[in-house]
Amino acid sequence: MAAPLTQNQIDIVKATAPVLKEHGVAITSVFYNNMLREVPDLNNIFSITSQASGAQPRALAGAVLAYAMYIDDLGKLTHAVERIAHKHVSLQVTPAQYDIVGKYLIQAIGQVLGEAATADIVAAWVAAYGVLAKVFIDLEGEMYKTHAAANWVGWRKFRIVKKEQESSIITSFYLKPTDGVKLPKFLPGQYVSLQVMVPELGYLQSRQYSMSEGPTQDGEYYRISVKREDGVQEDDKTNVPGVISNMLHAKFAVGDEVELSHPQGEFFVNPTDAAKTGVPAVLISAGVGATPLKSILDSLTSATAVKRPVSWIHSARSSATLPFGDAVRQICREHDNVTANVFLRTLGPEDREGVHYEFGDMRLDLAKLDKERNLHVGDPKAEYFLCGPEEFMKDVRSTLAGLGVDKSRVFLELFATGDVSDE
Repeated sequence: MAAPLTQNQIDIVKATAPVLKEHGVAITSVFYNNMLREVPDLNNIFSITSQASGAQPRALAGAVLAYAMYIDDLGKLTHAVERIAHKHVSLQVTPAQYDIVGKYLIQAIGQVLGEAATADIVAAWVAAYGVLAKVFIDLEGEMYKTHAAANWVGWRKFRIVKKEQESSIITSFYLKPTDGVKLPKFLPGQYVSLQVMVPELGYLQSRQYSMSEGPTQDGEYYRISVKREDGVQEDDKTNVPGVISNMLHAKFAVGDEVELSHPQGEFFVNPTDAAKTGVPAVLISAGVGATPLKSILDSLTSATAVKRPVSWIHSARSSATLPFGDAVRQICREHDNVTANVFLRTLGPEDREGVHYEFGDMRLDLAKLDKERNLHVGDPKAEYFLCGPEEFMKDVRSTLAGLGVDKSRVFLELFATGDVSDE
């Protein structure tokens, strides 16, 4: 049991916030280097891509800084803690691994700060880490209990039974459990972790992929849709090639096996919630961010869902990279409560307005849409679900705020390590 922090320890941790802001990435980089070198089994958990891009050290540095800033007001970190806990459970993180992380994190603080890391500072951070670790262990323990109740503990083998090209860069994988046992229903918007061995690395790697189809009635399969991450430069940003996404696209075929963990995630919709009857759901995405929103769209238009106005708003580079275009159009034809608007940045010679897009030669621009029919900004209960690059979501959230939408009704899902900042 972690002892409650003393006021002196709280004061010391808060006082270190400026130092962490300056040296945080250096500390977390040393932390990961030391830990993964000396405890190589943990390479089976941490993403080599996030390490190579620096995303993992930056995300951890941000989380540690936030903890130092709000250590006396942890309620402000509730969403971040919940998001991280879901991720940990999807990766099968164990309580014992928190001791390992704590050891190397404190060691890195001392290594980077040198003499500035006084005995009092180190003692305060040891105590603070213990409190935080207990929060995660307790929360994750409850999640693991629900998995045990559903008879799904740990990694489970699945077979690829179908591959389907959704766009030039996105492929759907239909996955059935090899044990033949019916799958538990997930909440639309949630994800699974997929794990495979990477021979070139010599250890396992896991990635999180959103379900891209609503839960099936028979629980026979899950579907994920994976973007091939080539690592090309986009919008003045060079990305690291995706190890697992490229393997799945190029090397995995129908009949091959992968492992999945139990569905997780705090970004979801309950389609049968009677309290949401008539409440508009506005689904706004860019690129492969359409995947969890497609699952939500499927579920909100299923026979068992309460009826809600649904607005699908998506931005793609071109019709070639646009996923689910035909499927969304079909849903609109079958359901009078659903509208769809697609923005294409670049038009091709065969693209037709009303068939492939509504707005061409432009990025997403909410000002082009009807404020009530498409955005429902006049409804004080309307909910907004966003998925795409972080800057895209922050821009959309800011635009919605300018239209009078309270931030509490805007929900974001980031396909990256860390969380979306509130800036």
